[in-house]
Amino acid sequence: MQRLFIAVLICLGFVLPATAQAWWQDDWHYRKQISVDTTPQGAAINEALGRTALLVRLHTGNFTFDGVKEDGADLRFVAADDKTVLNHQIESFDPLMGMALIWVDVPKVEGGQRQDIWMYYGNQKAPATGNGQLTFDPNYTVLYHFDGANGTPARDTTAYGNTAQSATGASIDGVIGHALQFSGQPLLLPASPSLQHNAGSAFTFSAWLRLDQATGEQMLLARREGTGSLLIGLKQGLPFVEIDGQRVVSTQPLNPGQWQHLALTAEGSNVVLFVNGREAASLAVAIPAFNSVMAIGADLPVTEGTLSSYQPFHGAMDELRLSKVARPAALLLADATSQGAESKLVAYGVDEEQSGFGFGSLGFLLNAVPIDAWVIIAVLVLMMFQSWVIMIRKNRMVSRLSAANEVFREQFAKVGTRLEMFADDQELAQRLTHSSLWRLYLVAVKEIRTRREQGADTSSVSAATIEAIRCSMDGVRTRENQQLSSKLSTLSNAIAGGPYIGLLGTVLGIMVVFLGTAMAGDVNINAIAPGMAAALLATAMGLFVAIPALFGYNRLITRNKEVSADMRVFVDEFITRLAEMHGESQFSEAAHQRGNHLNSTVPA
Repeated sequence: MQRLFIAVLICLGFVLPATAQAWWQDDWHYRKQISVDTTPQGAAINEALGRTALLVRLHTGNFTFDGVKEDGADLRFVAADDKTVLNHQIESFDPLMGMALIWVDVPKVEGGQRQDIWMYYGNQKAPATGNGQLTFDPNYTVLYHFDGANGTPARDTTAYGNTAQSATGASIDGVIGHALQFSGQPLLLPASPSLQHNAGSAFTFSAWLRLDQATGEQMLLARREGTGSLLIGLKQGLPFVEIDGQRVVSTQPLNPGQWQHLALTAEGSNVVLFVNGREAASLAVAIPAFNSVMAIGADLPVTEGTLSSYQPFHGAMDELRLSKVARPAALLLADATSQGAESKLVAYGVDEEQSGFGFGSLGFLLNAVPIDAWVIIAVLVLMMFQSWVIMIRKNRMVSRLSAANEVFREQFAKVGTRLEMFADDQELAQRLTHSSLWRLYLVAVKEIRTRREQGADTSSVSAATIEAIRCSMDGVRTRENQQLSSKLSTLSNAIAGGPYIGLLGTVLGIMVVFLGTAMAGDVNINAIAPGMAAALLATAMGLFVAIPALFGYNRLITRNKEVSADMRVFVDEFITRLAEMHGESQFSEAAHQRGNHLNSTVPA
């Protein structure tokens, strides 16, 4: 039985979340595992991405926001070696609403692999270290998160400081935090040295777009200087790029009302248009030289005083990025697949506490358990400990009893016809305190001696006396069996009632979850899943009560049957020896009487 409990504890050790041995710094009390997964089970990207700014999207479905500072200033991101600190930028952090958007600079992301980083938190004295200029590589010349307030120009995250020249549009909810809703006016970028473009030089444009209406020709990006022009726009919802009058149109449209990713790369005379990370069109023309302002969301005048024939962009834009290099197609695909709400590139593991007990998934589960479920779980915990205590005590009792019975058997084998030879042995009595056979032996000897004290001739025991002694021994045997079976009904109740009590908690929990979902009117897996998992915890707890109790109950029943059979055999053996002595006495008496009769009839 002890081995069974050791096995159960070992299994619990495997079930509970384990922590890695290494810890970055002792001042941070918690950490969370974050995986970058480019395998087929994740983002399914086979090519290496190189240096990548990954979006870590935290919400109540994957993070509890407990123990972290209110502004997220104590967040630190560390590579798998638990030594290398990764740069990061906090775009938004709202623990009250349970949402956060953080960009993390991962130096190297391989294709078709899974690599881990760690997010450390829980240091109330830690200063803020988030820095967008260090998080994004210096080849980005413009990077707008559109996270500013209404009426303020879009702020550039890069070190070049290419903040928009004027404010336009309104701030709305985007695919990543906030987005810019265009109102017909262009977002003008300055003619800064960092945005200067040489003829045939590399260039990348990327942004998230939500088209409101797919009508006419709408302008997304326009740059003109002299006779040269670079235009990126939409024709009836179909993306196109036009360079110096030469145009190519994508065959894949942007669907109105949906957030979709659009990108363009240029290097030499190779210009490629990407929709949702996939190549959609290409043009063999080099981009001319520019040193002028750039318009986003509307066209620039063709000549001074001449209006453009293109319509302004009717929609919203988020995460606008310009680069002075041609970004790899794999990186654009990663941006398109990982920056949305349904990202498969970034996976979130459990939270760990520095003390060594992994509380992440388990702690998140326990925090989701309502008070009524805790009452049921508390009842099950009491049943579990009660059944375990009973099983341990009963097992120890049966073990002591079996060992003492074995010693008695060895001694009783020496008795022969002297049935009372050990009844007065005090030393043996101390050794056989736990023996049920010893108690049966004593009651039988006591019955014989009682009759002797009352004047009965114990050298000649009648059949009625033997049956009376058997009945006395059977009475003791019954009480011994009752003692062996005591408390086993509690185990039977745990086996039968534990799963039903747990099921009751699960049913009540699921009712509460569905009721809350119906009242909120929002069917969200991240809102339903914690309650469902917490409800199922009650059933799991009920099974955890019943399964060990079932094994322990069966084991104890088997051992009790063995002890009971041993007592029954001993009673038969003792009574048989007593009857043997009774038979010998009657034979001697009959022989003596026959001898006297013969002597009286022989003549002198």
